[in-house]
Amino acid sequence: MSIALKQVFNKDKTFRPKRRFEPGTQRFELHKRAQASLNSGVDLKAAVQLPNGEDLNDWVAVHVVDFFNRINLIYGTICEFCTERTCPMMSGGPKYEYRWQDDLKYKKPTALPAPQYMNLLMDWIEVQINNEDIFPTSVGVPFPKNFLQICKKILCRLFRVFVHVYIHHFDRIIIMGAEAHVNTCYKHFYYFVTELNVIDRKELEPLKEMTTRMCH
Repeated sequence: MSIALKQVFNKDKTFRPKRRFEPGTQRFELHKRAQASLNSGVDLKAAVQLPNGEDLNDWVAVHVVDFFNRINLIYGTICEFCTERTCPMMSGGPKYEYRWQDDLKYKKPTALPAPQYMNLLMDWIEVQINNEDIFPTSVGVPFPKNFLQICKKILCRLFRVFVHVYIHHFDRIIIMGAEAHVNTCYKHFYYFVTELNVIDRKELEPLKEMTTRMCH
């Protein structure tokens, strides 16, 4: 990795603090295994497949947290160029507009500038993954019955970050020399969500042409 790229992806650029897995837990071991597969250069399609004998919820939890951390980092590299002036709407080109809705302030889907949307999104995900009732860290504590549904919503919203970055800010990623890193993160994410069918196919439409070139 070049010095310039190391500067791009240094820890100071991380958009949010990382959620880590406690050593000694099953999830920490799964996290290590997933990271080892990626670092060994194994085929990304193979790396995302649920290992034999492992729990699906654990596997999804590990990847949701990892993708949250990685996508935070990617957005953190371009967030100074993503302003209310440059991006007055959270969108993916002229055809796709993303509106924010939560159970707190925004009861109805609301059009927002991209940086405000991103902040709300990352806050919302951070609350989910740090909630012990949703992402339990203690051994033997079960996941909630709606865990996969929650993760599907998280992954769907994280995909929108990729859409916005690729369509509106990829020139900055190229200038930083980080396109190979971002493309690898995207391919890893794409293979995971399609392998486990945890994202609605219509959500993938904005990057369909690029994905076809990159992943098929």
